[in-house]
Amino acid sequence: MPEGDSVLQLSDRMQWMTGRTVTRSDIRVPRFATEDLTGRQAVRVWPYGKHLFMDFGGRILHTHLKMEGVWSVHAAGSRWRRPGHTARVVLRLSPQHAGGAEIETVGHSLGFVRLFDRDDYDQVVGHLGPDILASDWENAVFGRDEALGRILARPDRSIGAALLDQRNVAGIGNEYRAEICFLGGVDPRHPVGSGPEAEATAAHLLDLSRKVMWENRREPRRLFTGDRRPGMGNYVFGRAAKPCRRCGTAIHKGFLGGVDAGGDDGELERVIWWCPVCQA
Repeated sequence: MPEGDSVLQLSDRMQWMTGRTVTRSDIRVPRFATEDLTGRQAVRVWPYGKHLFMDFGGRILHTHLKMEGVWSVHAAGSRWRRPGHTARVVLRLSPQHAGGAEIETVGHSLGFVRLFDRDDYDQVVGHLGPDILASDWENAVFGRDEALGRILARPDRSIGAALLDQRNVAGIGNEYRAEICFLGGVDPRHPVGSGPEAEATAAHLLDLSRKVMWENRREPRRLFTGDRRPGMGNYVFGRAAKPCRRCGTAIHKGFLGGVDAGGDDGELERVIWWCPVCQA
């Protein structure tokens, strides 16, 4: 699933939209099928955690890629690179210059689509924690310290589940969760805990998350090990039973979250990987 760095990259790629006017729109989800953005100007495109927002003159399009979502961009009228039945949003925008060609962008297999008024934005994102990739993450009132406080507020919860909870901090997904816990030498199944040591550990993991994700925000492929060769970029994620790149011990695989595992109601059980030696 795309994580905060992927959505930031996507937002950067979609900045061409700003200043252009929608000449045709087709929202292919039942609830918003009658919505028409034609004639509205794209005034802003931005990410928040794993979410992408586009402001069309006060009407905001909110999408989430989930597992398979992708946005494609091409000249209007050209053949789509993905099947038409996967399209959830179709937007055609005016040329940048007189005599230029219209551009079409299509959101395929999007996991979530909705439209709302600009005035409702704060309410829409109100359930999310601070954005790990926000430019003011370090110093904002609603930034690093807020995220740390939310994690520490539930000392009995596993640190792995706490990092993945978007209500604590927005943008960290399963791959980062696994790799950051390895880099921090922390077993993701261990409880957050309380006291100075627990606070220092949680703060260190948050700082690592920000640092590594920020460094990866321009990379075509996520990199945690420093080795750019195919298949060598991860320490533990997706490497069950393979030798740890540091100590040689077989990587373990388990599950975190889900009500049966002590998680919150509605929380999905997610796979987790760790080294039983390096993260003891």
